[in-house]
Amino acid sequence: MNSCKRFLAPAVLLLAAWLNPMTAAAGDGHDHGAPAQSAGGPALPRFTAQSELFELVGVVNDRQIKLYLDHSANNAPVKDAKLELEIGAEKLQAQPQGEGEFSVTLAQPLKPGVTPVTATVSTAQDSDLLAGEIDIHAAAKAEAPPAQGWQDTAKWVLGGLMALGLMMSLAGRLLARRQAQKRQEP
Repeated sequence: MNSCKRFLAPAVLLLAAWLNPMTAAAGDGHDHGAPAQSAGGPALPRFTAQSELFELVGVVNDRQIKLYLDHSANNAPVKDAKLELEIGAEKLQAQPQGEGEFSVTLAQPLKPGVTPVTATVSTAQDSDLLAGEIDIHAAAKAEAPPAQGWQDTAKWVLGGLMALGLMMSLAGRLLARRQAQKRQEP
């Protein structure tokens, strides 16, 4: 039994040493596991328009556009502003939703491609014209996960064969020792 432990310990260490680099090796994506799930899918299309006085950011969600209007100098929300948009050929009056926040609803969703945006901002002290573009991309098809390379499969098959060979060698040595012990007994 003691001789079994003497052969088993190196076999286990050899197998562990072989498997350890396998688990740490990065594959095609250079990662160590499944990609993290995103909370909300792809980001919504956005556009910006700015001038020396104002900065406007719009987030497009189908027919709804959420707008954020800030002062260019200090990035503070613009209070008590009126905001009119011209998106393509459609003219819209933005509805205030909070300090520096507005929303508009389009008659139809925007088509893929680049659409010009013009915003007219009016406050008690200033008024300005801002220009930008919305770039809408067609929905992309979901990509299939990359296939596992034959090299990865070959490593695991080779490792399994090495482990099997190591166990057979150990079993053969144990069997030979038992037979030798039986011959020596009177």
